[in-house]
Amino acid sequence: MKHAVLLRALGSLIALGAAAAIWFPAMHLFFRPNMDDYFAVKSGISPKARAIAAYQLDLWKDPGKRTREVARMRTSNAEWDFMGRTFLVLSLANMALHEPDRQEEYLKVMDRIIEETIRFENDKGIYFFLMDYAREGKFSSDQPASIFIDGETALMLGARRMVRERTDYKPMMKQRIDRLVKMMTKGPVLCAESYPNECWMFCNTVALATLRISDVLDGSDHSAFLKKWVATAKTKLIDVKSGLLFSSFGLDGTPLDGPEGSSIWMVSHCLQIVDPSFANDQYARARKELATTVFGFGYAKEWPACWRGSPDIDSGPIVPVLDASAGSSGLALIGASAFKDSVYLKALITSLNFAAFPNKQNNTLRYCASNQVGDAVILYSLVNGPLWDKVLRAKKAS
Repeated sequence: MKHAVLLRALGSLIALGAAAAIWFPAMHLFFRPNMDDYFAVKSGISPKARAIAAYQLDLWKDPGKRTREVARMRTSNAEWDFMGRTFLVLSLANMALHEPDRQEEYLKVMDRIIEETIRFENDKGIYFFLMDYAREGKFSSDQPASIFIDGETALMLGARRMVRERTDYKPMMKQRIDRLVKMMTKGPVLCAESYPNECWMFCNTVALATLRISDVLDGSDHSAFLKKWVATAKTKLIDVKSGLLFSSFGLDGTPLDGPEGSSIWMVSHCLQIVDPSFANDQYARARKELATTVFGFGYAKEWPACWRGSPDIDSGPIVPVLDASAGSSGLALIGASAFKDSVYLKALITSLNFAAFPNKQNNTLRYCASNQVGDAVILYSLVNGPLWDKVLRAKKAS
């Protein structure tokens, strides 16, 4: 009797294993995207991008809805409130360049975001957009200043001005640019603090991209500083084993965290308008070390095999065995899109369709497993291109 039960159980396991062997490799076919739905074949906005943008724009038309969404994010991380604004402004800048006939609509929302963000900073101080531990230390500058806040605010101003000049934004941007340069040149590795004695590569490369944009807009010339920064980074801010840039380090360049996926994908994208060769190198290394595809599903790890860190608010929870990181996988969409890595991009979107639970209502789309900043990152990955291209064209023409 016992043998019969065991045989039946074994038979069931074999059948289950056989079904899994057939089902798992084919499961991705149910979620594999038609890429034309996500990326317009010709210039313009794809249907999925337009639907995500519609939901994001609705948040800025409905104060109550936006307040609830922001409150949900700020419960976890005040930075997400700030970064959600940045990625939406960048997305709308690209959309405005894609669709000149809708520029007025997009610029109006961009201006609302920028003006409210600066007003909050003025009224509530920089700590309003920082995590609580920022208050536990002391910034090296005379007045508390974070390259995270200054860099992304200047980037929003610059992106808006790249679409259409707004003269009152010019001195506001210049003030930020001057402060960025002062903070960065003061540091021994030409990087400034996001938090007291904590420099983030993400924020510093955002600042570099913003300096390049300011050169295009205002005729300044930061090329010598940018060249020196890249040379310094290559010698002092690179993990020797992987060749990837550190994600965070002290003012003196001492690494605090090694290479991280929640940093390097955006870092390599920002470097595209600073040093394209270095950008390509960093993306290729990140692709090799962090990008994974299993049965047609794509995701990204948070750390290369040579470095193991601890999960945090940026990485999100790490899926056991697979080592998949939500934060790294989301930002990998930007990297794959920016570097035209169509194979990996398709695998990532397949996972997005499977694991992020898309919720389409009327003409809008959001992802239930995400939030406003996550959806803004996804939107940016679907529309980026025109803004950076315009910067690079201007650089060649100068």
